[in-house]
Amino acid sequence: MSPKSVFWRVVSLLWWRRRLGNLGKGSVLFAPLLVSYPKSIFIGEKVCIRDGARLEIVRNPVANWDARLVIGSRVNIEQGAHIVCQSRVVIEDDVSITPYCVIVDTYHPHDPPDIGEKIGARLPDRATSVRIGQGTFIGAHSVILPDVEIGRGCVIGAGSVVSHSLPDYCVAAGSPARVLKIYDPATRQWSKVNRFSADNLA
Repeated sequence: MSPKSVFWRVVSLLWWRRRLGNLGKGSVLFAPLLVSYPKSIFIGEKVCIRDGARLEIVRNPVANWDARLVIGSRVNIEQGAHIVCQSRVVIEDDVSITPYCVIVDTYHPHDPPDIGEKIGARLPDRATSVRIGQGTFIGAHSVILPDVEIGRGCVIGAGSVVSHSLPDYCVAAGSPARVLKIYDPATRQWSKVNRFSADNLA
């Protein structure tokens, strides 16, 4: 283990464990790092969050819910990843989030666009969510949008925009992301998915 890793493990143990809602054994957060409302963030064991990441809880003034960002165990979140949570984001165990991905469970209502506060300051008046299933891999520069559930064991190609839910054990890519192939654990075989049937897999 490098001296840098040892240093940030000690910082995580002494600083972040006291400030987060939970920080499991063996987890490490590298700086620089932006964390807002840390008591609403719960992190499991052996998680690695690299420098430049953002774990951002957004307080919605109209919310009748408590925002909660939950990161399971053995998750790696690489450099520059940005996670925004105004309601509920759940990242299950063994997920890999590669550099510069964006995961957001919120959006900015824009109707009407000509009156009221600026669009970038608006938040939805309902609870939203994102869930990423166990063991899923999110390719670099991908974007996961609100109200999306990604199944377990999925692979999301680099640069994808995931705007709808995806089933377990699929490979998906594109903008918007489409299922390209899907794995059947019973037969242990992959099958390709054509464009039209992929639209019915969400």
